[in-house]
Amino acid sequence: MDDKTKTKMQMFEKDDDISEDSSSKDDGREREVWSRKIEYILSLVGYSVGLGNLWRFPYLCIRNGGGAFLIPFFFFLFLCGVPLYFMEICLGQYSGKSALVAWSSIAPLFKGIGFLMIIISGIVSWYYNLVITWVIYYLIHAFFPHIPWATCDNEWNTDTCIVSRADRLLMTNTTSLVNVSEMINGSTDGNAYNLTDTNSDNRTTLTYNTAAFEFWQYNVLKKSSGIEDLGEVQWHLVLCLFGAWLFTFLCLIKGIYSVGKVVYVTVILPYLLLTIFLIRGLTLDGATEGILFYLRPDFSRLLHFQVWLEAAVQVFFSLGPAWGSLITMSSYSKFKNNCLKDAMYGTLADGLSSFYAGFVVFSILGFMAHDAGLTMEEVSEAGPGLVFVAYPEAIMKLPLPHLWGVLFFLMLITVGIDSQFGMFETVSSGLVDSFPSQLKERKVQLTAALSVILFILGLPFTTQGGIYVFQLIDWYASTLCIVLGSFLECIVISWIYGAERFSRNISMMTGRSAPLVMRICWCIFTPLILLVVFLGNITQYGPPNTAQYTYPDYAAVVGNLFAIIPLLPIPILAVVQLFKEKGSIIQRVKHACEPDENWGPIEGGQFLKEYQYEGNVQKNMLINLIGDRNV
Repeated sequence: MDDKTKTKMQMFEKDDDISEDSSSKDDGREREVWSRKIEYILSLVGYSVGLGNLWRFPYLCIRNGGGAFLIPFFFFLFLCGVPLYFMEICLGQYSGKSALVAWSSIAPLFKGIGFLMIIISGIVSWYYNLVITWVIYYLIHAFFPHIPWATCDNEWNTDTCIVSRADRLLMTNTTSLVNVSEMINGSTDGNAYNLTDTNSDNRTTLTYNTAAFEFWQYNVLKKSSGIEDLGEVQWHLVLCLFGAWLFTFLCLIKGIYSVGKVVYVTVILPYLLLTIFLIRGLTLDGATEGILFYLRPDFSRLLHFQVWLEAAVQVFFSLGPAWGSLITMSSYSKFKNNCLKDAMYGTLADGLSSFYAGFVVFSILGFMAHDAGLTMEEVSEAGPGLVFVAYPEAIMKLPLPHLWGVLFFLMLITVGIDSQFGMFETVSSGLVDSFPSQLKERKVQLTAALSVILFILGLPFTTQGGIYVFQLIDWYASTLCIVLGSFLECIVISWIYGAERFSRNISMMTGRSAPLVMRICWCIFTPLILLVVFLGNITQYGPPNTAQYTYPDYAAVVGNLFAIIPLLPIPILAVVQLFKEKGSIIQRVKHACEPDENWGPIEGGQFLKEYQYEGNVQKNMLINLIGDRNV
């Protein structure tokens, strides 16, 4: 770099700490910025740390070797999670554009990636609020003088209801235990017990369910026999779903300004409550055994491909790359912000939060196993069964159950709502950036309209068969799309746009090029791992059947549609873009692979564009292979 260039670069150098207050618009830019650096960091952490950290990660540890599972998890976190996280926040910060517009500008041939991200975020926002709906319903009942999942004298309870798992021991005088497992929502659950009456000539087998299980099944869900029988709309869920969307709207009413204030509560409070639960859990009998069971490594499990596959999938689902939210949130960051530090903050917060949550979860599960005389395998669960059955039952065993119930479900709301913010803002910001003249001054109305539309579309989830619809869409909608979208991101940035050119973009913002290890990961390791994970998921792809329920064939067709729809814009828009270009097919591809006239830094103007190509920096790998375009 010559002296003239260095002098010009000094004009753009700023301190990367934006912890002080800032105005709504930075110098030389039209897009708003986060008021404080801490608000941006908290938003990243809140988006990445979600309900999956609480109800999926600890269960995966138990199923895949305990403490040994941490090896593949953190391996993929640093080899795939950090590079993808870093790439996306750099892309958003440099361009100052949402995911939809950024991908349309940097590589017009692959503008479908932006549409993939906004469609995935829209679909997940649509059904994710159902989880918040369930939590709100439980939170309301935690204030009742008579907590309904504490007893078997409610109108929905069956004759075979038992208050807790420990009560099964009282029944062994007249019955003999036959089986202690049932599949609920795709995971092993110990809430239902098949007992054979030894005093009966016919040796009748009865199924005994815990009170917490029956409240979940027969009051909250009023679950039907299957997806083919949706049944009636449950108005208690409709009202709670409305409340979930109203809460989402109020938190997003002022865009990043309202979100920036809400995250102080929704991000910090869960850690405070988790710590309170951990301290309380450690005082309970059996907690130590539960934690030791959680951490005890079984290194032989690392020889199984499935363990590594599940670790990789957990990283992608937890961090949320290829959903567009990281690009959108970072597009409101200051141009000179230190992207690398932000990426490390976000990824480490996610990984360490998952690890920390495991101590909380298994201290309570250890207590439950000790109290009921069961093994850890019999009380360990994943998904809704953990937070809506196992934990409510455990809460009733504690002193002041009302207090612990309120704190627990309040924690779940604050953990879950942050992820909803990120996905919803991806959709709304993408629409605003696509139609700025029509929507920029109507962001509040757009947020309200989207909330109403998604609320209405979410009504099928509130039916008696809504849980089956929820599971089907959750299973298909993002599994393959996330991995394939992340793979395409790496290919476009590293081999089409050019890793060296992208590193120059980062240098404009931070004064430092992207670390060499990041560029190697972008070009080689991360896409290779993503490709293996994608193929591994393909071989195991099928409906989310359980031991109790098998989805009909048409449900698999519907589920595959949700898996394919986000991917369709990629080939369709690529063909459309090629038709718009002129020349031979090779020339059209070259044109479409180069950034359009709208691509560039949000600050610095033409000088930074010129600096980007200073020297012998190749424009992209494709052009390097087949030669410069000649039109």
